[in-house]
Amino acid sequence: MSKPAKLQNIETIEELNASLSAFIRACFAGAEMVNILEAGCGNRWPLDLAGMNYQLTGVDVDETGLELRKKQEDDLDVAILADLCTLELDENQFDVVYSSYVLEHVDGAERALENFSRWLKPGGFLILKFPDRDSVFGFITRMVPFRLHVLYKKYIYRLPDAGKPGHGPFPTVYDRVVSRKGMYEFCKKHDLSILHEYGTNFYLKRLGRLRGFVTPVLKMIEVLSLQRLESDYNNLVFIIQKPLQPGT
Repeated sequence: MSKPAKLQNIETIEELNASLSAFIRACFAGAEMVNILEAGCGNRWPLDLAGMNYQLTGVDVDETGLELRKKQEDDLDVAILADLCTLELDENQFDVVYSSYVLEHVDGAERALENFSRWLKPGGFLILKFPDRDSVFGFITRMVPFRLHVLYKKYIYRLPDAGKPGHGPFPTVYDRVVSRKGMYEFCKKHDLSILHEYGTNFYLKRLGRLRGFVTPVLKMIEVLSLQRLESDYNNLVFIIQKPLQPGT
């Protein structure tokens, strides 16, 4: 498979979430009800769908995290404690399946993705955010001990609850599909259409004055990897559509 074209880079998380929100609102303008699955619950629902009628179902394997979400946000219409790889839900049920920074933590991520596709209605949308295992950042993340991930979140991202029950970061697995090439191969195998894809590197902004030092180092690692690792972004965002009819 040839290397995909250069990604459009989104500069801020606010810009990204606004773009995703606008996409969903435009696709379902006038819909009586939109059924959304949040596959792997975060601390809160990040998209602004004000004015839309939608039902939000959340699934997570972390009981503590799910209870915190229900208690603090109370924004889930349905909350399910389950493993995304083994959960059984009706086929063709959801208009949107949204999964944000979850797949990198799943052992057997392709099974979870197959479930997402099965649960989507024909013509529905799969919105994925995940770190690319084949970025420089992803490579370093795979090599660095987990306890250092916790320290990074606690002191660089300034998250005092990092590592506590119900709070990230969580151990990473990084199955092969959790990459740009892997996602292209998965979509081709399952007749899914990639409508939009973006790259982000929000973490660089948090480095402040260190960014001027870190960026050249990332570029050097990309060169030393013979371009196999990407330094322009660390995270990927995909908007993927399930065909209306099989094989279309």
